[in-house]
Amino acid sequence: MSEPSTRPPLPQRVKRSIIREPFTGDRRSRLRLVMNNLILHLHPAQVPKATLRFTYTWGLGGLSALLFLLLSVTGAMLEFAYTPSPEQAYTSILALQTNVWFGQLIRNLHHWSGNLMIVVVALHLLRVFFTGAFRPPREFNWIVGIALLLLTVVANFTGYLLPWDQLAYWGITVGTSILSYIPLIGDWAAQLLLGGPEVGPNTLLNFYALHISAIPFAMAALMGLHFWRVRKDGGLTIPRRLRESEPDTSKTTTIPDLVRPELAWAAVSIAAITLWAMFVNAPLEPLANPDVSPNPAKAPWYFLGIQELLLHFHPFIGAIIIPGLAILALTALPYMDADMESVGIYFRSWKGRWLSFLSAIAGTVFTFIWVLVDEYWLDLPSIFPSLPTIVSNGVIPLIVLLLLLYGFYLYSRKAFLTTHCEAVLGLFVLLLAGFVTLTIIGIFFRGPGMALMRPWDIVPH
Repeated sequence: MSEPSTRPPLPQRVKRSIIREPFTGDRRSRLRLVMNNLILHLHPAQVPKATLRFTYTWGLGGLSALLFLLLSVTGAMLEFAYTPSPEQAYTSILALQTNVWFGQLIRNLHHWSGNLMIVVVALHLLRVFFTGAFRPPREFNWIVGIALLLLTVVANFTGYLLPWDQLAYWGITVGTSILSYIPLIGDWAAQLLLGGPEVGPNTLLNFYALHISAIPFAMAALMGLHFWRVRKDGGLTIPRRLRESEPDTSKTTTIPDLVRPELAWAAVSIAAITLWAMFVNAPLEPLANPDVSPNPAKAPWYFLGIQELLLHFHPFIGAIIIPGLAILALTALPYMDADMESVGIYFRSWKGRWLSFLSAIAGTVFTFIWVLVDEYWLDLPSIFPSLPTIVSNGVIPLIVLLLLLYGFYLYSRKAFLTTHCEAVLGLFVLLLAGFVTLTIIGIFFRGPGMALMRPWDIVPH
């Protein structure tokens, strides 16, 4: 005769599979225990006190994750009221804004959160760079962060078309035209993405499928890997002098010393975004008309820096080579700059701070001067009429630009007596200031025909 089973009842086994620790107390204590287990899967039990300073991280990583959650929730709600077809996409947006309770607010939240996420993820990447947190053992996580930034831009780009208005239609038309400049596979890649030779019903379906499924799942997977690697690589960086002087006493418990500020920052952020969404509507222009192009036809704002490059370089150089070199340089950065002494210190040193300040001014001023000179006086194809345009207006100015950047690096090393990592920092800030300047020019200073104009002379179309 078999002995009776000693296994606990099924409900108890299910509970133990969820809550591994012994529990004694009321229901509120049980909930607290579950939440603590969840939090301690995302954070270590203790964190260095130096990393709790808001001015060190600015809460940018957590804000990026919060915006992703907000976009996921609002996006799922918008799916119930949206039909991805040219005949119904625009009218479903109008119905959402007028016939659905809080529909306009949900759309506003989704739109502005998406735009804000690009800014926040980019700022988070800059914070990591400026504090040297990309160095060993965090090289791979830096590359994951770059991939997440690119996915964030692609997510916004695919969602840009969904309202199917004039702004979306022609913005995507301009943006996807960049793909055609890729040698050999450019036209094929553009047609694959568009689902045909131009923006149409297949494009809308492709973008909708990418926007609500493939890209969010890829971002969620990479975010999980990113969080895991932050913890696996030793948490946030702190200056070496603090690690060596106070190795044990400089830590504090995650709950509540880290969790409470995170919750407070999340509450303030949600309140600010909601308040903005209550008073500023997401743009919606008239129904898309393939026969009437706006003047000027601009790409989305986060591509206007590249669109501005197309006005000064051959398209293949400005749209493919320069962005490709920038991404390649960012990916290789952790393996070329291994100065561990400045890890956790903003801008490396006091000399690095001054060099960054001067580089930002130089990048802004010289970029604006270069745009003016190229717009009104310099015409390289006419100077080198016998050369192909890709050489005269592409290869030659690119070589000149690279030589100038190398000269800036050498000058900062000798004139300011900087280290290699400080000189790389100055070069990075110089290029960043230049790209931001190009983006601002594209947004505010380009009028009809993409002519350079003063902002107050541009008549809104």
